[in-house]
Amino acid sequence: MPFKEQAAARSPGFTPMTHAQFMKSPENRARYFHRSFCGWGEFAHARPNAAHEGLARLQANGWVGHLITQNVDRLHHKAGSPAGRVLELHGTTHRFVCMTCGAEGCRHELQEQLARLNPEAAALLASTLAASGEPGRWRRALRAGTAADARATAAGAEGAERVPVRRPDGDVELVDAGRGFVVPPCSECGNGILKPEVTFFGDSVRPDRAELSRELAGSCDLLLAAGTSLMVWSAFRLAKAAKEAGAKLAIVCVGDTRADSIADWKAEALAGEVMARLASHPRLLLPRI
Repeated sequence: MPFKEQAAARSPGFTPMTHAQFMKSPENRARYFHRSFCGWGEFAHARPNAAHEGLARLQANGWVGHLITQNVDRLHHKAGSPAGRVLELHGTTHRFVCMTCGAEGCRHELQEQLARLNPEAAALLASTLAASGEPGRWRRALRAGTAADARATAAGAEGAERVPVRRPDGDVELVDAGRGFVVPPCSECGNGILKPEVTFFGDSVRPDRAELSRELAGSCDLLLAAGTSLMVWSAFRLAKAAKEAGAKLAIVCVGDTRADSIADWKAEALAGEVMARLASHPRLLLPRI
């Protein structure tokens, strides 16, 4: 499910940090990076699901051209989709950028630097994960609307109260997040603000990505929107662009989407189930000529 629409990321008591908040103060940035530091190990090693793998197989056989993803986790790449045919509309957490000089870097390298600068946080992270009984795993955020008894059961699991919750974008809920946490400046210019190479809430999609996404949507025969409600404008406008250019619009999503009224076909089903079945369909197993 797309990063910007993950219901769990907006469950009660949690508000995603906006671009303005991130840029406003060192304290906000320390809070963000502290939470990200704790969740990065598991987030970065997440595995693709059936939807990612099915789409990669369809791409390999020529039935799917380009993927435009709202996700920032690079799971399409891990599933085998060629990097040159995956457009990360909202960027990726696997890269960071200096907001002053524009220098970019690898998030894995920044993780190592954060660990060196914050040895106490690194040690606490290791001990907390060990207490979970499943090293490297955090509790998952429960979706908004989860029944009260289910929440109580999850919260009361043995040792669970000692293991913070990880959100879908990799952030971990922490008490006093950011307090005493050191975030380095840009190593290229010496004082620039480092920011994940992602589109935060309240920010705009990078112009070159927005333009390329519109070109792809406007030149396709069929646009398949899988696992997205298309509620954010950056995604919905692609559905509109495809339809206006004469393409068909197919939607695979559980629940209402913003583009239901203009869709040619819709399946109320999980994206993983549908993509897996499509990828294994006898006619689609053969390369497209």
